[in-house]
Amino acid sequence: MKNFFFIFLIFFWAIPSGFAQLKTYSFEEVEKLSQENPKPIVIFIHTSWCKYCKMMEHSTFKNPEIITVLNDDFYFISLDAESKKEIIFNNHAFKFIPKGQNTGIHELATTLATIDGEVVYPTITILAPDFSILFQKHSFLNAKGLIPILEKMK
Repeated sequence: MKNFFFIFLIFFWAIPSGFAQLKTYSFEEVEKLSQENPKPIVIFIHTSWCKYCKMMEHSTFKNPEIITVLNDDFYFISLDAESKKEIIFNNHAFKFIPKGQNTGIHELATTLATIDGEVVYPTITILAPDFSILFQKHSFLNAKGLIPILEKMK
């Protein structure tokens, strides 16, 4: 019994008690929250099949410094560009647009991720509190590359 108790204590001491999680919001939530507490909005536009998107999910957005900055100074939205759910944002209904039998892109992803006439994944888009686009970047960004961008956009 003593051994079990000892192992139990070690297990809980080994888990970081201050482990922060990234707060993720929906577009609808951000619209309401922005009225009371305006902050820039960081939108991560991705797909389920994009390996660079997965790398960002599992590294960049797990970085403690990124989590702290995003949670404190921004609203963070993760947008699957192939989501079929209608999204009401900024007085407009955005829908999934099929492009073939099992393919397509969400209108909101097209609106937020198009740079030079092209949508590439992953894309980071930062909106001002009035929902105008402040920044867009296609490609993988590690924590070291994203921190200076976020610091500039606060």
